[in-house]
Amino acid sequence: MKRVAYIVESNLGSYILGQMIVPQMEEKRHGVEVVGMFFIHDNVYIPMKDNPLGQRLDKLSESGLYLQACDQCVYMRNLADKLVSSCKIGCFPDFYKAITDKVDLVITI
Repeated sequence: MKRVAYIVESNLGSYILGQMIVPQMEEKRHGVEVVGMFFIHDNVYIPMKDNPLGQRLDKLSESGLYLQACDQCVYMRNLADKLVSSCKIGCFPDFYKAITDKVDLVITI
């Protein structure tokens, strides 16, 4: 099975994850293994503690999904203490270090 990581950049990121990708992952029918997700721009609001989608991602992280939010994006919005516990804060080099040897594809959505 191919392994992928997603960079969540689109203004439709919440919709794409919440209505398409996460339900498929929860039902184990996504067709690839998702190793990690990196949230940038306003998508750093997705992995927040009070966001139901963030809570679903946090639960998926229990089986090894790596979650990371862009440090600049998080700090600019004062969200550092509001993210789910499994979501790391860092920049692209941190994300690549965490996933590079574990994935076949990095996909931007």
